[in-house]
Amino acid sequence: MAERSFKKEVQSLRLGEGEQFRGEGILAVTKALLQSGVSYVAGYQGAPISHLMDVLTDANDILQELGIRFEHSASEATAAATLAASVNYPLRGAVTFKSTVGTNVASDALANLASGGVQGGAMIIVGEDYGEGSSIMQERSHAFAMKSQIWLLDPRPDLPSIVRMVEKGFELSEASHTPVMLELRIRACHVHGHFTTKANKRANFTLKDALEAPRRDTNRIALPPATYLHEQEKVAMRWPAAQRFIQAHGLNEFFDGDVADARLQRLGIVMQGGMYNGVLRALQSLGLADLWGNSRVPLYVLNVTYPLVDDEFKRFCAGKDALLLVEEGQPDFIEQNLNSLLRKADLQTRVHGKDLLPMAGEYTGAVLLKGVRTFFEREGVLERERRTIPIATLPIATPPIASQPSADQAPDALATLVHGRPPSFCTGCPERPIFTSIKLLEREIGKHHISADIGCHLFSILPPFNLGATTMGYGLGWAGASAFNTGETSRRSISIMGDGGFWHNGLTSGVGNAVFNKSDHLLVVVDNGYSAATGGQDLLSSRASNDIRATHHPIARAVQGVGVNWVRSIDRTYDLKRMKATLKEALTTPEKGPKVLVAQSECMLNKQRRVKPQFKAAAAAGERVVRERFGVDAETCTGDHACIRLSGCPSLSIKDNPDPLRRDPVTTVLDSCVGCGLCGEASQTAVLCPSFYKASIIHNPGRWDRFRQRLRSAVTGWLQARIDRRLAGLQA
Repeated sequence: MAERSFKKEVQSLRLGEGEQFRGEGILAVTKALLQSGVSYVAGYQGAPISHLMDVLTDANDILQELGIRFEHSASEATAAATLAASVNYPLRGAVTFKSTVGTNVASDALANLASGGVQGGAMIIVGEDYGEGSSIMQERSHAFAMKSQIWLLDPRPDLPSIVRMVEKGFELSEASHTPVMLELRIRACHVHGHFTTKANKRANFTLKDALEAPRRDTNRIALPPATYLHEQEKVAMRWPAAQRFIQAHGLNEFFDGDVADARLQRLGIVMQGGMYNGVLRALQSLGLADLWGNSRVPLYVLNVTYPLVDDEFKRFCAGKDALLLVEEGQPDFIEQNLNSLLRKADLQTRVHGKDLLPMAGEYTGAVLLKGVRTFFEREGVLERERRTIPIATLPIATPPIASQPSADQAPDALATLVHGRPPSFCTGCPERPIFTSIKLLEREIGKHHISADIGCHLFSILPPFNLGATTMGYGLGWAGASAFNTGETSRRSISIMGDGGFWHNGLTSGVGNAVFNKSDHLLVVVDNGYSAATGGQDLLSSRASNDIRATHHPIARAVQGVGVNWVRSIDRTYDLKRMKATLKEALTTPEKGPKVLVAQSECMLNKQRRVKPQFKAAAAAGERVVRERFGVDAETCTGDHACIRLSGCPSLSIKDNPDPLRRDPVTTVLDSCVGCGLCGEASQTAVLCPSFYKASIIHNPGRWDRFRQRLRSAVTGWLQARIDRRLAGLQA
């Protein structure tokens, strides 16, 4: 189960020659792959392009009709190694994953692939974002492209451009015998538009042909002395071939601007293709482009950001006094290259880039507008007119506009209105009670070093749990604590790893490493049934049936298979007493050796996606259905709020105390409660106030339900009346 289904949308992938496709970018990429005649596709899910894997999964029947092999890879390295099929055979293939963490994992395979080169077209589709919209460290795929000499495509974020660059990317790969990388930002993945389709292609040379007539060329294998020849090929053959193809097919785009305006013709803007929409919007705001995207300023759009084509830059810069280079991310690879190129060519065009735009972070609309505006003001094209310009785009030193806060005062004013909201677990998340148990156990046996991992469970490092010291990568939670294997203390470290990280990398890098090195520490594997951190996709250990993948392979059996003897499984993480007792046993037992606790409960987000439609359908059909939720008795609640500190559930909040003699606010349960029971468990296990109660909300109640409710109402009404009479007597 993924976070979104594309069952209906994938039917548009069957469109034939000359028809109109309408939809979002990620579907357009898939259609472009089918039109390009790919033989295989693989990848590892993850934002911002996780939906590409979901689309391919829902389109599996279409892929099979075309003879395309599609795999959910165990990791990005597995996906990248799949491209080896294109080394000796004219097979087109594509893989996809998130960059740069995915590219880090895949770097060994990518380096070997790029060294020997490819015969068939090989494409790596990576998702990359900067700033607060990114879920990873702020690095660039550009560095990997330069390191291994993989051509980097960054298409304009509109559907025709994206589709064309996918198709031409395969041709570029084959013409230069070099793998290509297609970089997509999340806005490009989800941009909507239309384009004229082509017929899907079944590959002329198939996987069957390759298996029945195997080929080999030792010169394509990265083994000395062939590796030295590969480097010579890159420089002498592949690079020039790529530049010739880029120019001949016009992969980069030139827009002449207003040829009648001499002031504008002596200036220009160079940009990564992905920045095109933002730059055009900034120009439109400044009156330098119209609503239809026609720029008055000459533009050079780099749909291929590596390699750069010297002749195209020279042609664009000829006769220009200055240009603005819009390059998102750091370091400023393109800017450095451009300055070097112009100086060698003895062209004196001034280059502005990171001096007017931020060195790092996302180039949002406000950021681009500020940078573009400053560029044209310096060049004397724009007057300093600010009436129609948003305050966020003004330089900090600008005097404040009447009745508005200055730019440097605005963030402070905003901070007083909007409170910080750190990421946290979903309501009812089964991972929350694991960390509640650890916090409760700390009261008894003290704190332990905790090595964290990538995944939802990493939210435990934030309040209210404040657990976890480091995180080194997906599936490296246990490896991150490997240095603490010392016999000088009986105290053990705790490592946390999710089921997604376990199958991605943790079984070998974590569990196998711990067994081999005789670790005496504890690993807690959070088994919520899905790769929840990447969108809820199925795994080997998922307990849901999957038509095209093998599931129902327990993690406990896997760790036992590599030599772990102390293994415990808890099939309901909300059982705090059992969870706490098992953790205590693992940390205090005299038994030596690696210890693994598998904590199982279904991801609540995916469970609700599955259960809510069933519940709604049953209720609509008149069936008796029951929804459980918890509440707090305001008269019993002490206002201590330890329940909130021990669970941090978003459905727990506070409200005014109904007792006029008590000032402390009391805990309340919001309507978002899903009835997981953690708050009630915590109140009992931690010996908190007994103010929690469980309520059953019955839809379509039967006769017995109605009779029982009438009886309860009568009894409680009679008891309440007695209390009211006694209170009235006391007041008299």
